[in-house]
Amino acid sequence: MSFAKEFLAEVSQVVAQLNTDAIEKCADELAKIRERGGRLFILGVGGSAGNAGHAVNDFRKICGFEAYAPTDNVSELTARTNDEGWATIFAEWLKGSKLNSKDGLLIFSVGGGNLEKNVSPNLVSAIQLAKKVGASVVGIVGRDGGYTAKEATACVIVPSVNPTHVTPHSEAFQGVIWHLFVSHPKLKVAQTKWESTK
Repeated sequence: MSFAKEFLAEVSQVVAQLNTDAIEKCADELAKIRERGGRLFILGVGGSAGNAGHAVNDFRKICGFEAYAPTDNVSELTARTNDEGWATIFAEWLKGSKLNSKDGLLIFSVGGGNLEKNVSPNLVSAIQLAKKVGASVVGIVGRDGGYTAKEATACVIVPSVNPTHVTPHSEAFQGVIWHLFVSHPKLKVAQTKWESTK
């Protein structure tokens, strides 16, 4: 079998193993954030940061959220990294944005954060702040979900079907799942261009 066939077969396995109840719970929680007038802060690092910026557009334009990704502000992100350290960049950005109990975080991560292994401590700090102020936490994560899966209000774990492809599948399915969210009748409020063009 070719590599392409193997990789795409893994994609089919991920789809088959996704927990649709968890996906629906996340959609419900996102709807609650919007209903109470909360803002949605989308956090991710690496490829997940790129996904966060894209998702902000979709949640704002298609679903009517007030949404932001701290990683879209490169100047502040690098200043905070330089002056305060990597672990607090998101928490301090969220403090500056006056994160409150109406708001929500949407976490995109391969591992979900792990302080003991020093993996994505910035996500852990942001989640701790969210819990402290009573904000919701929704996650789309890979592996075992890490800190995000343990502490989130609602979370989807992308199944690991091949240990050598955890990152590409996790990041790819962040896109699949958030596109499911913005297409969900509980969240979608505006028609997308190509679906409305005849």
